Amino acid sequence: MSAARQAKAMSSEALWEYALRCLDRKPYSAAELQRKLRLKADTTATLRAVVEKLREYGLLNDQKFAESFTTSRLEGQGHGAGRVIRDLRTRGIPGQTAESTVRQIYQEVDEQELIRRYLERKFRSKNLPQFLREEKNLASAYRRLRTAGFSSNNSIRVLKEFSQRAEELEDTEDVEES
Repeated sequence: MSAARQAKAMSSEALWEYALRCLDRKPYSAAELQRKLRLKADTTATLRAVVEKLREYGLLNDQKFAESFTTSRLEGQGHGAGRVIRDLRTRGIPGQTAESTVRQIYQEVDEQELIRRYLERKFRSKNLPQFLREEKNLASAYRRLRTAGFSSNNSIRVLKEFSQRAEELEDTEDVEES
């Protein structure tokens, strides 16, 4: 073990205190917190013991984290389901947990209405029908919607409300989803 590693190594009690401080500042998925704690733990056994204790106390629960994260992304940023699933997976949430949680929380959501609100928010200073007449702006708006996690079909449907040229995007839809 290197000298720098030894200087930072924490015993079980110190690692427990550090973990609680981390969780007090912001929520973490189990994988995220384990990566953070791994850098401080004196041994792998210490790390495992602290993570297990956090789980026992209900302080580290991927299902609850996924539910909170998904609700936050839906209500706060208005992201689409696809983006939220990608973000959850990036944070170390297992695919099945991420997908089932997002499906459950988004089940009553009208994606087309969510897309409209997203466009209004992101392009609030623009006259959308006029702005989307230009091919490059239409393509940019479509890419932005796809990056935000909205389905291709619903993105095109909503864009058609603002621009007749949105039909041209249907030709690229098959290529992008392959």
